[in-house]
Amino acid sequence: MEHGESTPERASFYHLGPGPLGFKACHGTACFVARHLHPERWRQAVSAPARVYCLGNCHAAPATTREESRPAARVLAPTAIALQRLANGGARSLDEAIHQGGYQVLERALSSRPEDLITEIERSGLRGRGGAGFPTGRKLRAVATAPGTRRHVVVNADEGDSGAYIDRFLMEEDPHAVLEGLLLAAYAVGARQATVYVRKEYPLAACVLHVALHEARRAGLVGPRILDSGFSCEVHLEVGQGSYLCGEETALLNALEGRRPFVRARPPYPAQSGLLGQPTLVQNVETLVNLPWIVRHGGNAHAALGIPGSRGTKVLSLNSLFHRPGLYEVEFGVPIRTVVEELGGGLRTGPLRGVLIGGPLAGILPPSLLDTPLGFDELRAVGASVGHGGVVAFDANTSIAALVHHVFAFGAYESCGKCTPCRLGARHVERLFARVLQVDSVPRAETGGWEDIVEALRLTSLCGHGTGLGEFASSVLRYYRAEVESCFT
Repeated sequence: MEHGESTPERASFYHLGPGPLGFKACHGTACFVARHLHPERWRQAVSAPARVYCLGNCHAAPATTREESRPAARVLAPTAIALQRLANGGARSLDEAIHQGGYQVLERALSSRPEDLITEIERSGLRGRGGAGFPTGRKLRAVATAPGTRRHVVVNADEGDSGAYIDRFLMEEDPHAVLEGLLLAAYAVGARQATVYVRKEYPLAACVLHVALHEARRAGLVGPRILDSGFSCEVHLEVGQGSYLCGEETALLNALEGRRPFVRARPPYPAQSGLLGQPTLVQNVETLVNLPWIVRHGGNAHAALGIPGSRGTKVLSLNSLFHRPGLYEVEFGVPIRTVVEELGGGLRTGPLRGVLIGGPLAGILPPSLLDTPLGFDELRAVGASVGHGGVVAFDANTSIAALVHHVFAFGAYESCGKCTPCRLGARHVERLFARVLQVDSVPRAETGGWEDIVEALRLTSLCGHGTGLGEFASSVLRYYRAEVESCFT
């Protein structure tokens, strides 16, 4: 479904295009740090003309599209909120979802006021699970109270942070939980139109959601007068064409409108002027999957879990270097050391050198800070991030210089190019560290003030792509400065 006509300019933005995905080898960070496990797969990735930066197979990295293994899904929190059905084997079909309680909350919610739903979600303390961590209730209320007669909900299923495969398996194994959360959000804000935007690299997720939508529409759960109520909502599915930047909500909206998916300047925010200029709620998959549990058990029950500022649970996805990679639902506040050493069982390839949480555009946590609690504020205080929940640990096979080059090569390749700091700065740092890897060290006079460049990225970029690159580089300088300094003579 397209809200606007595509143009050659728009088509040139994407890496993969409208055709089938075909065979691809992954070039993402989880695969990069595991490249020594299967060098031939990594050679396939780096030799490909169009890079694929995450296939959502980080549990089996380095991966290709032929990877068919499924990650383990375990609940280590006091109660399962997001992974309940996955931990029990999944529920792809409508019959199985209903057998496990699906859509019961929706039926009950439709007999209450939308305001009551928003109040419960505000009370829950739920924050977005897609990276920014914005309070979900506040976003719902902003859309519900924005001027205008038409509103939209957009599900951001463009999970592109390497190391994060949470949304992929929620969509593939529990698609009706995604749809129920979407419909609850639409009812709360008064939206009659919704779109699920799935990344190209998740073809099975798109297929499963397509079937789930057909089942739900046939059962009267999507479309006009849902469950014989006065609420109607049409849901459409859109598949991307390969762009990390479409995970940024305003770039995603431009993509849905058929425009070149540049990031939009804000304000106005999507809650006031989003899709087609109308109030729009943009939420990621895991956030929406939390809503049925909150509506069923109440906001206070959710707020009783976790720690101040980070309420509830969070799904984490551990990469292939762990002894026990997979999906883990944990309570906020658990120490990162518990995640790395107890849940993941430590690294199977050697001592830990560092761990990236929340994607490559976030800070590195060194081994000395593993006792930091999993929390939005707690990780931000040490220069890291909850992000999407991907946990990518690396060992001595990955040097800091190689990691910096990889992350900035990713940043330069995926930059939309709209703002100067990101367009030029990312490429400059990529080239600098490419020289370091070729000749071991670069004269300091020829580094081009790279620390100033990454600070400009952090402070002046238009969106989280450039600022994330700056945050990553800042953490490298903060915790691995001696190793970086040794690269320059």
